[in-house]
Amino acid sequence: MSASATHSPSRWRSLRNNALLIAVAVLITLLIRVFVAESRFIPSESMEPTLWPGDRIVVEKITYRQRSPQPGDIVVFHTPPLLQTLGYRADQALIKRVIATAGDTVAVHDGRVWVNDRPLEEPYIAEPPVYTLPAVTVPDNMLFVMGDNRNHSNDSHIWGFLPLENVIGRAIACYWPLNHAGKISSPAA
Repeated sequence: MSASATHSPSRWRSLRNNALLIAVAVLITLLIRVFVAESRFIPSESMEPTLWPGDRIVVEKITYRQRSPQPGDIVVFHTPPLLQTLGYRADQALIKRVIATAGDTVAVHDGRVWVNDRPLEEPYIAEPPVYTLPAVTVPDNMLFVMGDNRNHSNDSHIWGFLPLENVIGRAIACYWPLNHAGKISSPAA
């Protein structure tokens, strides 16, 4: 009997075990991505100076199973309906800061964002908004979201309210580039 014949069953067993190990690793990775956390890429300047084009972030998906998004949270979400009618893909992910939740009234005037007739303290924005928005009240199961780069953000002041069901998760950390790495702060808005 040749040496290769005696090792053949063990070789197949080893290959089968390695394939099983790879399949389990892929399954665990997919489960983590779907239910726990995923990586995302920042494509535009709409969140400057908090996040910059090219930044890579971690989006966690567990928090919003326990509670709804809160003002100040930075959320990643699927394209809202109005933007889909304007050519954005339904599966495209966007990122903005939650400004107001259901029942809150939002307005923009005098270079400030106002929620429930109080101006927000926003040390995280690039510059004050140069536009106005008449007062709007956030409907149930909706959010009002804005980019931190107020004058260069396609957000709720343009396309309206974000359905809660579109929220993918909460941005919690930037991991690349290394000079931007760290926790993403979400001060109360």
